[in-house]
Amino acid sequence: MASSFKLLPCVLAGALLTLALPSVATEPVPGHSLESVHAWVLEHNPELRALDFETQAAEARILPAGALPDPTASVGFRGLDPETPWRAAGAHREVEYALRQHVPLWGKRDLARTVARQGAAAIGLDRITTARDLLAEAETAYVRYWHADQAVAVLDRRIALLRQVEEMAGVRYALGRAAQQDAIRAQVEQTSLRRERIERLAAKQEAAATLNAVLGRRSDAPLATPDEAPPLVVHSASLAEALDGADAHPAVRAQQARAEAARTNVVLERRNRFPDITVGVGAMQLGNGIESTELMLEVEIPFQQRARRERERESRLLEAAALARMDATLRAVEERGASAWSQWTSARERRGLIENTLLPQADATWQSALASYQVGEVDFGTLLEALNEWQGADLARVDALRDELLGAAAVRAIEGEIR
Repeated sequence: MASSFKLLPCVLAGALLTLALPSVATEPVPGHSLESVHAWVLEHNPELRALDFETQAAEARILPAGALPDPTASVGFRGLDPETPWRAAGAHREVEYALRQHVPLWGKRDLARTVARQGAAAIGLDRITTARDLLAEAETAYVRYWHADQAVAVLDRRIALLRQVEEMAGVRYALGRAAQQDAIRAQVEQTSLRRERIERLAAKQEAAATLNAVLGRRSDAPLATPDEAPPLVVHSASLAEALDGADAHPAVRAQQARAEAARTNVVLERRNRFPDITVGVGAMQLGNGIESTELMLEVEIPFQQRARRERERESRLLEAAALARMDATLRAVEERGASAWSQWTSARERRGLIENTLLPQADATWQSALASYQVGEVDFGTLLEALNEWQGADLARVDALRDELLGAAAVRAIEGEIR
């Protein structure tokens, strides 16, 4: 019986582990597509979660900003005996009860609520801006992660071709038609490519760590292999069209909301020139009965005019600062858009030139050099040079496609196409 009780904790632990394993095993691993990366960022990024909470906190401040302050209640005793003030109330002891409520006038509560609402809108737009920037960073890291795989594949094909060339040179050397140096040169080229392959794999690990950081995962967390090139489409036909919506960028709109909040606060500070009131009711108890009641009205005296003028000046300066910051943010967005557009268009033209002109020419040169080497019409150096030009053009195509996709990701961030 005692042994059964000892086994019970083990059985419970095993059952809990069994229940927990499926959830871990079925958790999707991002990286196979751009959509999986987008979904993971929006759901798991800790910075976005923090901004979600801050946005909700800002919205929760709207109602209290325009609410009436809490009333105050007071109890006063009169006619106390200085020798024995703790004794029960006698016939000549008076107790005064009062309830007071401060009431802001002149629309100050509505203005304070509007300021809080505009501030909450600015924080919400900050959240949208951060989400768009994080998605753009994720796309950039994903492009580099995908590109490293493609570059390694090109290098592997090139190394395989060099092995074939080495074997061909060895056969020709055995037949006395080529020098032994040809095979050695092929081996040297393979060693150089393996070194470059190591560098490309290191770049892939760096891109994977960056992507995991944006996703909110451990830097060494596993990522799925990309299925295909990221489909990053630019919808604008020109730079002017891409920048048409720059003033609608959430970063610009956030600064605009802060400027509107500062402008509303200027009006509120001006309204503070006019006094508020405090109303109250009270009752006077004498002995066990109420002797009298009272109604009170208090009015603030706007005596500290210098302090009020300084607060108004502060609010005007904050409005000017917010407007200047909005203009600076707009200029920064336009500069980023122009730079991204230049990168995207130049990389696209470079890729088109490589694919449509350089690659066919290099392929034809390689095929001609290979056929000529087999019959002894060209030397091994010419063959090796043709192979390097052909496969180098293929690697340049992959690099140009990477630059094009990076530029497209930056342009999409300005266009607002990232979801």
